[in-house]
Amino acid sequence: MISFFQKKVYLVDYLHGLVDIHNHILPGIDDGAKTVDESIALLKSFSEFGMTKFVCTPHIMHNMYDNTPKTIADSFHLLSKELEKKGMDAVQIDYAAEHMIDDNFETILKNGGVLPIGKHHLLVEMSYLQPSFNFDIAVDKISRHKFFPILAHPERYMYFHGKYGKYESMKANGIQFQLNLLSLSSESYGTSVQKIAEKLLNDRHFDFVGTDVHNQRHLNLLKHIKISTKILDRLHPIVENTIQTFY
Repeated sequence: MISFFQKKVYLVDYLHGLVDIHNHILPGIDDGAKTVDESIALLKSFSEFGMTKFVCTPHIMHNMYDNTPKTIADSFHLLSKELEKKGMDAVQIDYAAEHMIDDNFETILKNGGVLPIGKHHLLVEMSYLQPSFNFDIAVDKISRHKFFPILAHPERYMYFHGKYGKYESMKANGIQFQLNLLSLSSESYGTSVQKIAEKLLNDRHFDFVGTDVHNQRHLNLLKHIKISTKILDRLHPIVENTIQTFY
């Protein structure tokens, strides 16, 4: 007899050791943590379930968050000093950026103003309202600069939900996908996003995961997400790949 009831487990119980490659923990430079104290509180909460290594990825977004390598480095060093002061040696942070593919992105790329994760991976995003008109051109130029493009939270671009083939086309074009773990609950971004996240997961289109945590509310949502063992089986190798690639 087929059971329609699957065992559910808490997601955070399986994130020990994860390198979070997408978050907004750095203080005071985008829509994430506003102060060093907020940053520290988030890092302490993450540590409760075994996440202690982070690549901080503030927005670089023209005319909204016009961050540069310097503004991001300054915020990073501010937080690093506070971690040292508080003796939080177990927490390791690095920095990169989440780059909006907008009218200024190609200029930043050309002028060396991008911040990759490690040496080779560039985290990019699009507007939630419409696709970036220059996305394909930008991806080609990213590759020419010897970076692997990682598209942040593809499941959140609702204009692709009815055009699922677009995801497959992007994958065929060498674009890697990063799942927002928050997308695995309808409480975060809605039922439609959750369904597409699970479909992309089942179709093995995701390469990496990240939290995209901005604040304590996001972190509280993450702590309460329960997933089926089937979803966990699909998720586990992606978590491991994220650790192996970026540790």
